[in-house]
Amino acid sequence: MKTDNTMPLEYKTEQSRLNIFGFWIFLGAEIMLFGTLFASYFTLEGRTGSGPTGAEIFEITPVLVETFLLLTSSFTIGLGVHAMRIANKKAMLAFFSITLILGLGFLGFEIFEFIHYVHEGAGLQASAFTSILLTTLGTHGAHVTFGLFWGLFIILQVKKRGLTPETANKSFIFSLYWHFLDVVWIFIFSFIYLKGMM
Repeated sequence: MKTDNTMPLEYKTEQSRLNIFGFWIFLGAEIMLFGTLFASYFTLEGRTGSGPTGAEIFEITPVLVETFLLLTSSFTIGLGVHAMRIANKKAMLAFFSITLILGLGFLGFEIFEFIHYVHEGAGLQASAFTSILLTTLGTHGAHVTFGLFWGLFIILQVKKRGLTPETANKSFIFSLYWHFLDVVWIFIFSFIYLKGMM
């Protein structure tokens, strides 16, 4: 199969390019999913009933820590892809591992946050607001959890098979997914937390 030596490793084969194109289409569907959740949230955020409001349950410190962890992980995954492109397998694996550790830290804070919300009376059945809040945050958290397992499998595969067009392609697609989660979080941080604290 014809390849272009000027292309990064993850784009070397036609199949790899098709895989990346297909993943962009998948991300389009994910945008629709989160778009629907955000639209539902904006519709229901004022319907608190007898449950707490966002201003009553949101705390800035854990949210800032979560944001720092996830945005830093976006930077480290970018460094990992750069290391991959210059064929530095050791650095790539290190940066991917750091990314997953940061993602695990984010998830830990999010679980703590959920426990805090339930303790404050903001469970799924408390109101329409708490229901859509927990559904939106939970959907993002589930995506991060899936990403942690996916990233671990990528690391194990690169360790076993080395940097090939196939493993590089899978690693790059994973990085796109991880960046997507960070972008979604920026929207959550801005339009759910910051807006809710006002």
